[in-house]
Amino acid sequence: MIEAHALTKRYGSKTAVDGLSFTVRPGQVTGFLGPNGAGKSTTMRMIIGLDRPHGGRVTVAGRPYREHPAPLHEVGALLEAKSIHKGRTARTHLLALAQTHGIPAGRVDEVLGLVGLEQVAGRRAGGFSLGMSQRLGIATALLGDPAAVILDEPVNGLDPDGVLWIRTLLKSLAAEGRTVFVSSHLMSEMAVTAEHLIIIGRGRLLADTTLDDLITRVGVGSVLVRSPDAGRLRDALVAGDATVTATEPGLLRVTGLPAERIGDLAFRHGIAVHELTPQRASLEQAYMELTRDTLEYR
Repeated sequence: MIEAHALTKRYGSKTAVDGLSFTVRPGQVTGFLGPNGAGKSTTMRMIIGLDRPHGGRVTVAGRPYREHPAPLHEVGALLEAKSIHKGRTARTHLLALAQTHGIPAGRVDEVLGLVGLEQVAGRRAGGFSLGMSQRLGIATALLGDPAAVILDEPVNGLDPDGVLWIRTLLKSLAAEGRTVFVSSHLMSEMAVTAEHLIIIGRGRLLADTTLDDLITRVGVGSVLVRSPDAGRLRDALVAGDATVTATEPGLLRVTGLPAERIGDLAFRHGIAVHELTPQRASLEQAYMELTRDTLEYR
């Protein structure tokens, strides 16, 4: 379990993380979302002791990261895929880390196979593509068979097969009872991978919730309406403060009014309706609605 309590981090006059508190629980994939500059990477760096907070504290399995005698067995982290000694091969990179923690050499080959790098284990990491570097970084994170895994943008540089692989891997790690904390800007991936979401903006907590609860809370879904008198219905809906777009002749997409009120409005105006279908909002829509006032860069 990862627990953050009132975390605060400043860089000069800039407050990157501002009184941030949350808990990442084992047994589920927790997505960590926020706009560029929201403080996600800084928060992850504080979790593993690379940055010291100016206020608050963060623990993993009840202790600060630096107090664990063998941290690779407690937390595996990937924050920057290319932060590897370029002259080392994939195997020697992992072997050097294994030897510092008393991890058997056989574990190196296990994780190389797990991430699909066994065929290039003897190649120097400096010649790896971004996708290969990501896989090596994930192998590094899993080397100590840790109880908690922290990954920052793990699908960057991966092809579609690799994206599917990392999605399956994250779910399997959570199913084993591990704590899995993943940041990403790919809302479509988070929608099918994460069970819980922590969303921040300008260093502050915006949401700590499930996907379904977020979408229900933000309420940005739409309704598809089909009518033989779509033009007149559109005018009536706009007058009722709805936002309406025509997707094809006779078919409207309506936001700002629920299906019940659209049906009532059409009935009052004597307009026939042949279809009235509520559309569930996507994670991307809900996320954009939630974070639109916290964007650092527009």
